Amino acid sequence: MKKFSTYKIFGLALALTLSGCMKDLDQDPSIDPDSINSSSVQTNPEYAKQALAKVYASLVLTGQQGPVGAADIQGLDEGTSQFTRLLFYMQELPTDNAIVAWSDPGVPDFHNMNWSSSNGIIEAMYYRLAQSVSFANAFIANNENSSNEEMKKYGVAEARFIRAYAYYHLMDLFGNVPVLTQVQDNLTGQNTRKEVFEFIESELKAIESELKPAKGNEYGRVDVVAAWALLSRLYLNAEVYTGTERYDDCITYSEKVINSGYALHNNYSHLFLADNDTNGAQNENIFTANFDGVNSQTWAGSTFLVHAAIGGKMKLTDFGVSGGAWAGIRTTKSLVEKFSGVGNPPTSWTDKRAMFFTDGQKYEIANVSDFKEGYAVMKFKNLTSAGKFGKDPGGQFVDTDVALIRLGEIYLNYAEAAVRKGTNQANALQYVNVLRTRSGANALSNLTIENVLDERSRELYWEGFRRTDLIRYGHFTSSTYVWPFKGGVANGTGVDAYRNLYPIPTNIILASKGVLKQNAGY
Repeated sequence: MKKFSTYKIFGLALALTLSGCMKDLDQDPSIDPDSINSSSVQTNPEYAKQALAKVYASLVLTGQQGPVGAADIQGLDEGTSQFTRLLFYMQELPTDNAIVAWSDPGVPDFHNMNWSSSNGIIEAMYYRLAQSVSFANAFIANNENSSNEEMKKYGVAEARFIRAYAYYHLMDLFGNVPVLTQVQDNLTGQNTRKEVFEFIESELKAIESELKPAKGNEYGRVDVVAAWALLSRLYLNAEVYTGTERYDDCITYSEKVINSGYALHNNYSHLFLADNDTNGAQNENIFTANFDGVNSQTWAGSTFLVHAAIGGKMKLTDFGVSGGAWAGIRTTKSLVEKFSGVGNPPTSWTDKRAMFFTDGQKYEIANVSDFKEGYAVMKFKNLTSAGKFGKDPGGQFVDTDVALIRLGEIYLNYAEAAVRKGTNQANALQYVNVLRTRSGANALSNLTIENVLDERSRELYWEGFRRTDLIRYGHFTSSTYVWPFKGGVANGTGVDAYRNLYPIPTNIILASKGVLKQNAGY
């Protein structure tokens, strides 16, 4: 599964009002020899596995050939339309963790926190997640009665997990969205956020007995621990999504994951290197978006995370690439201040998670469009743990897999839930300190709810969590917690609370023919 197939799945109807947004999916196999129809999937095990790979690849690739050409989503730069890049824009850029120099349409809206329902990046994320749902629905329909026992049981369960994962982000980002469990080309209603939560919960519990046991699947495919981990995340945020807290359930499922056999890697930096599928990080990473600089090329994913973070005096060779300093994303002093540094402003840290490049970079930001203002981040690299470059002979496309769920997050889920409930305090402190010790930081003597949030920032920055975390803490739109250029103001300012949700894109509303209603405030 490391090398994703680019085969097309025949006969997919467009789900969640995706009309016209997934190019070239309905061609007859006799015309398009690269297509796979439903009967082929049911009778040919290799085709079935390729079809499952396409479900996974909906979170990795951007089109039918890559890195450009035959894009899945039209009307936007293809590289921008990839899931983990969109997740970075929507989860990290509107927070204290990141800021971007670029002025491409829609990009500055995130740190300015002034996006509208016509923002093309927000629209692309809705389409991308809906496409994952559609691919999963098609795979499930073609394999739930298959004679291929591997795909009938495990493959279908994995597709249901991918669908639940996509719905988690649809719910988190957009709130009320339609829940569709079969391929269809029309909508009949819009589910509430609470109903989407209940669907995700029921799906993940239903597939617990269907997924392979912990560590029992090939690399790149999920096992039962992924379902437990997503439940842990779901329950941590339950009060935001449903109005009712579920911290005890978060603790229960976090414990299942922690005791499952997955293990923290002893070197934090190795989690973000080109060989993180083999260097020990694979034992911590529970669910990954897999990238290969030769076989799954895209101008997004980890290629984006590496190239977009290089600029100023930074050396390309330090990142395992031969060209392409995109000089875009870096961080604000609000993230840097979470670490105990030496100097004023700080230029060195004992905590190895503080992967900041300071030479020639200003600590304060006055001009957002100048990459050299704000510290640069060196977290993701296209180097192996032995210091070798990734596979791409051109030195452009990156091999580093992106963890969508890893064990470090689950330790912190447990800790936060325990602190909020006032239970299991010793375990919670132990789990936080295990993460700190791994990175050379001093152990904490006690936990408060705010220093758990700070620990999440230190451990998980640039991994797609920060917006959701700040919303759970009541900090995302608040005027009492600000950072540089929050709300488009140099010193930061609060914004209207309705921005805790993104808008349903205008084109989605129009295509639904009155079925979908816009979120309040937009």
